[in-house]
Amino acid sequence: MTTSAWDLCVLGAGPGGYAAAMRAHDLGKRVAIVERGQVGGAGIHAGALSSKTMWHLSNDYAVAARTDRGYRATGGLEVSYPNVIESVRTAVAERQSLLDRQLASLASPSANGGVVSLLRGSGRFTSPHQIEVKRLDGTVETIEAKNFLLATGSRPRIPEGIAVDGEYVVTSDQIESFPSFPESMVIVGAGVVGCEYATMFANFGKTRIHIIDRQPRILPFEDEDVAEEVASSFESMGVVIHRASKLESLKVVDGKVEYVISNAEGKLETIRVERALVSVGRAPATNDLGLEAAGVKLDKGGGVIVENTRSSAPHIYSAGDNTMDIALVNVAELEGRYAVEAMFDLNPRPIRYEALSAIMFLKPEVASVGLNELDARKQKVPYRVGVVANRLIGRNIAMRETHGFIKLLASPDTHRILGLRVVGPEASSTIQGIAFLIDQEATLEDIDRCVHPHPAITEGVQECARMLLGRSILKVDVFGREGMMRCGEG
Repeated sequence: MTTSAWDLCVLGAGPGGYAAAMRAHDLGKRVAIVERGQVGGAGIHAGALSSKTMWHLSNDYAVAARTDRGYRATGGLEVSYPNVIESVRTAVAERQSLLDRQLASLASPSANGGVVSLLRGSGRFTSPHQIEVKRLDGTVETIEAKNFLLATGSRPRIPEGIAVDGEYVVTSDQIESFPSFPESMVIVGAGVVGCEYATMFANFGKTRIHIIDRQPRILPFEDEDVAEEVASSFESMGVVIHRASKLESLKVVDGKVEYVISNAEGKLETIRVERALVSVGRAPATNDLGLEAAGVKLDKGGGVIVENTRSSAPHIYSAGDNTMDIALVNVAELEGRYAVEAMFDLNPRPIRYEALSAIMFLKPEVASVGLNELDARKQKVPYRVGVVANRLIGRNIAMRETHGFIKLLASPDTHRILGLRVVGPEASSTIQGIAFLIDQEATLEDIDRCVHPHPAITEGVQECARMLLGRSILKVDVFGREGMMRCGEG
């Protein structure tokens, strides 16, 4: 057994851990990263990059299959699930090669003394400042560090009573292993991940999708109009949504997945499909880390209890899904970098979680930042809301994609921007500017006076702001009667 000492030891080379290591390298620190799996974690593999690559491919296919755009693909369209997954894995390999290349280069000390060393294996605390690393080659090494960052991410949560076999019943970790497009598939869970995979498979048009939702509607954390826009799109693609339904059982019978649901009235229904995707959230991957030996406290769900990324042990920090607060790649990266700056006394600016933006890769695409109406009412924050349908926006008309809408929330007194939801094509292109404005505590007047490109989706955001200010180009009195514009308070 060998022993080595470091300024920082990072457990996990996913988005949070990798970003933290790079920031520590900037500061000339000696960093050890311990990773037993793949560099990049769920930010690349069986997660963000892989699923979004598949989403883009499925959208390309769906557009090519359309016959209402002035052209038509001749001879029919052929698609193979293994070929789609091959393209996904090519994208994943490209991204991972960039990370691997950088790690290889930074393994040698830089001019400022910074070095990042990747240790392949599993780490477990044996004392507050030491971990034992069991390398993949069987050797054991003790790592001693002044500071630690927990960035081991999360894993799919498996409900009690469901047996995931990786073949017929899978999580997002195994869904790429299908030999072909299944003729039918049930998705257990109607959150973001479940709805994203429903979108992808429905886009390809080879799989009949069923979604089991315990709530009366999908995406229950979003406003009702957002959820219903997505649900309507799903149903137009043939997706069956079991609303307000409880899964009573799910098992493999004679090579098929048989599941039983009960609806709000208690009526039972038995349905057979080829495959099942279990997508009911994720659980923090904090077991087997020996955190009790380090004095790190966990909550009931196994998440690390933190204050500004710092755990109950003052030299141990946590970033990303370990806390299961906001499970997003961009949040993990921000928290990892923030933690490094905090542990090395740089007094970083606090993370403004209310200004974090997110994208849901659905059909239609949904982008969000700040408060929605549900959050505002829950937090008793007064607001005014302006909604403009995409049918009024020039860029959407030019794209021949006019479904969806833009919704902007602002303070009724100060006009400060509170939140934005965009539902429709290229929704993500609208969101970062508003995230910056929320971070700067900007107002509706700032959106109004900004020169937006034309034609662009962001012009719809500007029209929402102008409507709330009473100076819109398109008038509620004219288009509100058709449900294309709405202005209200909450």
